[in-house]
Amino acid sequence: MKNTNMRMQILAIALTCVLTGCNNPDSTDGKFESNDLSGDVKWPSVDTHRFRDQAVEQRVEALLARMTLEEKVGQVIQADSASVTPEDVTKYNLGSILSGGNSAPGGKPYATASEWVAAADAYFEASLDDSDGGVAIPLIWGIDAVHGHNNVIGGTIFPHNVGLGAMNNPDLVREIMATTARELRVTGHDWTFAPTLAVPRDIRWGRSYEGFGETPEMATKYARPIVEGVQGVFGEEGFLGDSKVIASAKHFVGDGGTENGIDQGDARISERGLRDIHGVPYIDAIDAGVQSVMASFSSWNGQKIHGHRGLLTEILKQKIGFDGFVVGDWNAHGQVEGCTNVSCPQAINAGVDMFMAPDSWRGLYENTLKQVQSGEISQERLDDAVRRILRVKVRAGIMESRKPSGRPMAGDVNLLGAPEHRRVARQAVRESLVLLKNNDNILPLLPSQHLLIVGERADSVSSQSGGWTLTWQGGGMDNSLFPNADTILDGIKTAVEKTGGSIEYSADGTYSKKPDAAIVVFGEKPYAEFQGDVETLLFEDAKALEQLQKFNSNGIPTVSIFTSGRPMWVNPLLNASDAFIAAWWPGSEGGGISDVIFQSADGSVAHDFKGRLSFSWPKQPDQAPLNFGDPEYDPLFAYGYGLSYADNINVPDLPEEMMNVGIRQNKYVYFTKGRTEPPWALVTGQYDASMEINSLGGPTLKAIDKDAQEDAIHITWAGDTYGYIAFAGTTPVNLFREMNGAMELEFEFRVDRMPEEAVMLEARCADGATCSAAVNITNLVKAGPENEWRRARVSLSCFGAADADMTNLIAPFVLSSEGELQLSLSLVHVVEDEDGLENCA
Repeated sequence: MKNTNMRMQILAIALTCVLTGCNNPDSTDGKFESNDLSGDVKWPSVDTHRFRDQAVEQRVEALLARMTLEEKVGQVIQADSASVTPEDVTKYNLGSILSGGNSAPGGKPYATASEWVAAADAYFEASLDDSDGGVAIPLIWGIDAVHGHNNVIGGTIFPHNVGLGAMNNPDLVREIMATTARELRVTGHDWTFAPTLAVPRDIRWGRSYEGFGETPEMATKYARPIVEGVQGVFGEEGFLGDSKVIASAKHFVGDGGTENGIDQGDARISERGLRDIHGVPYIDAIDAGVQSVMASFSSWNGQKIHGHRGLLTEILKQKIGFDGFVVGDWNAHGQVEGCTNVSCPQAINAGVDMFMAPDSWRGLYENTLKQVQSGEISQERLDDAVRRILRVKVRAGIMESRKPSGRPMAGDVNLLGAPEHRRVARQAVRESLVLLKNNDNILPLLPSQHLLIVGERADSVSSQSGGWTLTWQGGGMDNSLFPNADTILDGIKTAVEKTGGSIEYSADGTYSKKPDAAIVVFGEKPYAEFQGDVETLLFEDAKALEQLQKFNSNGIPTVSIFTSGRPMWVNPLLNASDAFIAAWWPGSEGGGISDVIFQSADGSVAHDFKGRLSFSWPKQPDQAPLNFGDPEYDPLFAYGYGLSYADNINVPDLPEEMMNVGIRQNKYVYFTKGRTEPPWALVTGQYDASMEINSLGGPTLKAIDKDAQEDAIHITWAGDTYGYIAFAGTTPVNLFREMNGAMELEFEFRVDRMPEEAVMLEARCADGATCSAAVNITNLVKAGPENEWRRARVSLSCFGAADADMTNLIAPFVLSSEGELQLSLSLVHVVEDEDGLENCA
């Protein structure tokens, strides 16, 4: 039974925020320093007692009474599948595993259904091993299925949440999530880390596309149907049944409100603003029976959420009444003051019930066990955490469940990308598209014409699907890895050729026959989490702009399809387009776009544009944050904007002058194609006796040719000083998140003369040698022959483990040696981990 009065209360809060402006004087960022709860702000209460089943509670208590302390501690630890074996699960009685981005079976970032099921069986059976005489508690396996089952070859990939917010269709969202749950059952998973209920208030944030809109309206409207689509409807047959999985509402709370849109940053906002903007979507999710809530990486007014007892225990569990379990995020407990990745009693004491400890789990288990034994974590608190985890496992039928391969739907690859699933995804694409411009009603196009399709992204499922698609960051995957998908080009080709029209595809815009119209596809490169953080909303694609302008000069009408995770400043591209479509990242059904942009055979409109902006479109690149209800709200296209075919509106030429856009600091690329990337500079020097650096002496440099003229540098160490070369900046950068996210330094090099002494790779802190750290890479350098180009990687975590201050790096790459050495470099950058292993040379 739904709590109708409570729902009306929450919707009223959300609607008030939308109508009067969420940035009211009591919730404006930057004005509130306190992270204490006032007691004056009333958080809604959910009657979760109606979820309680006496038989379930009795069984949980009986299990709890039989468990040893070691078994209880194992239940609160979640390890990543890339860092844990089935034998470890048995030995430590682990309660859960996850597969984070790039952590599929076999050391790959993605896998087939059969590979997933085989791994699920191995871990599940290991958790049932009771040969030690203990209580066998089955584990649960969680995964980020955030826009469909995006981790398995052949899965249905839906539009990201930014597109679903523009779609504004709760019933279809329910179907999407039910479809995702079915496909997760195929691979043996029990749990998805979805829905994301963030309300992104500054779309410079790299996770903005995981939100449904800039106000709480859409996330609140979607919370219930998403949870019910994943888990089923509480009180009805099929709740957490064979076709359902456990949902996780995330990231509680305020992740979308951080200053400057910085991932894992600080939301400086009042408690009332925290509730009214960021908290309200969780109420409906909890009322719908969501079984887990993931704590946010971020802080509230300076205090990390993972260590905030007031929010996790007093608000979430006691006031709101959440009776499931709180899971942490990826080593996020290590960011709590006084904690490390392997020791954080503060997080458990604050209300985290299950640590997400991907690669730190073993040390964390051992320290948590000691902390309970010493009383630093009370037995009562541990029992409460384990009770909550067991309650969910019993409710979900995990305790009676057969091994994954023996469950309904397991291994049934015909369900992956099934025709009905693809139909749902295609409808979602159609309804998520936002038409920003349609001058002279150029759309819908006649499919019987000769059309030119332009741009590499037109023929790439990976590019059109965005981040969290087979890999963590997405992009770069061959179309063959998406057997149940259509590219944008595929959809257009089918629509045109079946009516007698013709197309020519050209990645670079050239053509053999003048087209009746050109469709140009361009957009943001896929990204995920902090790698998508930007300083401005400037989007530039010189190639696409040149193509559009060439078509204009040749009298060819132009339709632009912009794929992205957020609105961006694209005025020059808008001006060069007759029609402009914000397609977001539509996923695997590129044909949904062709459904809308073409007329039917009889000349009628087949499908109209239904999408409306749930994020405001900026008028300038530096116009962030920009939210409906701001005191000086002045977007280019407002919240709720979107044209339909009935509209007869021409968008005038827009200003192309950019205001206040400086040089963006590139944290990830230091040297490529023979040049350093701004603001980095290549410097040389030598160490003094105290290992401080100076700019005197050092190796000599010479530009050389590798693949093009002077696209690499040759470096010579004479052996007379302890010399170094470094890529250094004037302002320190923070690579702590990148270290925690398992990213690596990759460099392409050639050894021209083998080293006589040790070769060291250092991460240099702005405060000098005391907070810097170096890794010995001599064996790595010597591992290959001379005069042969090769690539090597060193994990950022290696520097952190050696006590480098990764939050304050002035030179992330310092290469040094005390002996003679000749070495050439062509590329130095930070990249996503590809094998799930720590590489410390």
